[in-house]
Amino acid sequence: MPPEHAWAAELDGMLRLLREARPRVESVVVGHGRDAEGLARAFTDAWDGPVLAVVDWPERAASWLRQARRFAAGPPDAWVVAGAPPGWAGMSERLRRSTGWDPERTFGFADTAGAVALAAPGTLEGMRGIDGNGDGWRLGRNLVHREVSR
Repeated sequence: MPPEHAWAAELDGMLRLLREARPRVESVVVGHGRDAEGLARAFTDAWDGPVLAVVDWPERAASWLRQARRFAAGPPDAWVVAGAPPGWAGMSERLRRSTGWDPERTFGFADTAGAVALAAPGTLEGMRGIDGNGDGWRLGRNLVHREVSR
């Protein structure tokens, strides 16, 4: 697990992005791959609104159905995700097939953007997030669009 200061810009950027989305975003569900537990915990500690659930998932799973159902229950105003691209790609595909999850209400930390190259085309379209420098991005059908805020 990287030290907390390694994600400082990322965490600050995510909090800024979500606060800019208010008043539409108050409650969140946080999801993370098991490798990103520390970052997810840092976010939940810093978020000043309701956290309805925290759901983790493995990098590989037979179906991710159990995790997807817990993650999509709520309903939250937004979903916040952290984790490696392979696990998030698999989880997001299950979410699209089996739940009412909406990628346009989903905000990801830096590593999650890489899932756009692994998931089926369009699975993550509309998802927004923050890179390691605290700058924003938005996922298109198969591309990451950078939104530099400086």
